[in-house]
Amino acid sequence: DAALAVPLRVAWAVRRRRGRRIPSLFDLITLGDPRDPNRLLQELTVRFRPEQVTVITGESAGVGELRREWDSERVHRPDAPTGFAEFVALRAALSLEVTERRLRGNRYKVPRFVAEDLLGSAAFQEGLAELARRPGEDEAEVAARAAKYLKEIAASPSTFVIDLVAALVRAVYTMGYERRIRYDRDALERIAALGQTHSLAFLPSHKSNMDHLSLTYVLYENGLPPNHTAGGINMRFFPIGGLLRRHGIFFIRRTFKDNEVYRFVLKRYIDYLLARRFPLEWYLEGGRSRTGKLREARYGMLSYVADSWRRGSCEDVVLVPISIAYDQIQDVGAHAAEQQGKAKERESFAWMVRVLRSLRRRYGRIHISFGEEIHLADALERYPAGQEPDPEASQLEIAKLAFEVSVRINRVTPITPISLVTMALLGTGDRAVTAEETHVMLRDFITFVEARGLPVTEHLELDDPAEVRAALDALVEHKVVTRWEGGTETVYAIGTDQHLAAAYYRNTIVHFFTTGAIAELALLAAAGVEAGSSFWSEVAALRDLLKFEFFFAGKEKFRDEVAREVAYHDPDWEQRLAAGEGLAVLRRFRPFTAHRVLRPVFEAYLLVADTLAARDYRGDVDAKRLLADTLALGAQYRAQKRIKSPEAVSTALFGSAIRLAGNRGLLAGGDVERLAERQAFAAELRGIVECIGSIEAMEE
Repeated sequence: DAALAVPLRVAWAVRRRRGRRIPSLFDLITLGDPRDPNRLLQELTVRFRPEQVTVITGESAGVGELRREWDSERVHRPDAPTGFAEFVALRAALSLEVTERRLRGNRYKVPRFVAEDLLGSAAFQEGLAELARRPGEDEAEVAARAAKYLKEIAASPSTFVIDLVAALVRAVYTMGYERRIRYDRDALERIAALGQTHSLAFLPSHKSNMDHLSLTYVLYENGLPPNHTAGGINMRFFPIGGLLRRHGIFFIRRTFKDNEVYRFVLKRYIDYLLARRFPLEWYLEGGRSRTGKLREARYGMLSYVADSWRRGSCEDVVLVPISIAYDQIQDVGAHAAEQQGKAKERESFAWMVRVLRSLRRRYGRIHISFGEEIHLADALERYPAGQEPDPEASQLEIAKLAFEVSVRINRVTPITPISLVTMALLGTGDRAVTAEETHVMLRDFITFVEARGLPVTEHLELDDPAEVRAALDALVEHKVVTRWEGGTETVYAIGTDQHLAAAYYRNTIVHFFTTGAIAELALLAAAGVEAGSSFWSEVAALRDLLKFEFFFAGKEKFRDEVAREVAYHDPDWEQRLAAGEGLAVLRRFRPFTAHRVLRPVFEAYLLVADTLAARDYRGDVDAKRLLADTLALGAQYRAQKRIKSPEAVSTALFGSAIRLAGNRGLLAGGDVERLAERQAFAAELRGIVECIGSIEAMEE
């Protein structure tokens, strides 16, 4: 017991280049990991570059002291290793990791001995024993399955792969995008400081295959460790799966509801990461947005993290909402195809090659914006030990939390030149316009953005006709916009069958204009009525129709937002409205946005309503069949010019409309009253579409 244990290790440093010890891609590929060199490289380094060799020591301790600490840990920490030798070995290895990390930097903070630490902990073994007590279960078999699942799930990041992936990411994203990623360094430094005392969870929007790569590189170039990122099991294909795992991706099955052992292992793995402050990352939306708008949140990972915090794995978890925006994306064609009913392409090596080949064209800039953080300790209630939360109340808390994260992502999503130009062009119908005409249309939008202090990219200079032309030409390069030259003027219009692609860029910022568009429709409906109540009832009705399409604030807060929006255009609007002058208030609006923002939505909803009204009202409606039938009707209406927005024929919009119909009980069969309800639903939507046409006419 009097013996002194001193951890000892040789640390190999990277050669310094331009003041930083970051290996080049060439060195990584040709020489391997410079921090774990082979025998020949070790001898060469010692002989010719001894400054790169350091003998490090960890924190020393007496054997008796270690034994007392081991006894104490077993009493106070149920997750402590069960054997004394294991405890000492882990203690020494972790101590050396801390010492070496001081030399390498926080960038290389990675977990070590995850399986040994988790599988050997008393809490883990007790949990397995409890699972094994269920009828038909065997303790040895349960333990074997748990070890197998942990190996399947857990990431195993290495310093070599961290460097290698960073170098590869830089090479990949610069193929199609500008070298400098735009982001607020001060905001990132503040988040990094929070990570020193809190567990972090990064929640980025998901627009493109480049999302994780771009955020990964930003963290790397600022000396921060890679996030432990939840990935779908579909990304575990050869050869990329192994590389992703070694960089910090942990893979989760799509479904495992009835697999209690798998669920237990996943929960304990999340506990482990949070307790040791390894930052997490996942996409709240679950998958890439096919429309440009944020998708409805999936609650799975958020629920697991919240439950882990409630179990006491850490003092607090800080959620970091992140918007990742692009001038243009290489995925937009695939997104548009899926909205037209085509199947999603399965991830594979061939798919990855096609993605890389698509980056040979230029797509502009990448913009990363950090939203206001949310502390779980402030947002949720921690329950006493042994008390399980009410499932319904807990689900409601998680839903509200996910909603707030989504709102904060939207709030910091920047308006880009491409997004504004596509919004303007999509409002012209089939008419081609010159760059100068586009510039004139954009003036009101620029005023709108500036008056409200909305977030913009650093290069939003659309008051200059040359910048407008540059944005149009960038869209032409990717065939989203068609350009006609050779006549008296050069004119531009949305390309053939490219309306969904153009709408994608518009939809990335559509949330900034939705409130105003709703106000326009409500004012038109209330015109001539000498009371403000009809205006507010119209606002409430429109909000309810669109509740599955956009993220709205609570009813009272949303009412305040609408009032503030109308006041931008007419400070005396309430008095005018009370006097029946709603139309006069509406005419003061500039720009009009209802036809640009809401026409595609309501035309899509009308297509679903018309399809539903034509079905036999006596039987229940299958949602998948309804979607297919609506796609067919959409093609018919487009051919007949019965809808003005080609982008209204979208499976994403139809899906929201079908959810709304289901929410109103219209998918269930019934008597003739059900037919009347479906017809009334279609009539309501047809009336709104007609109102949108009236608002568009005011602009002409």
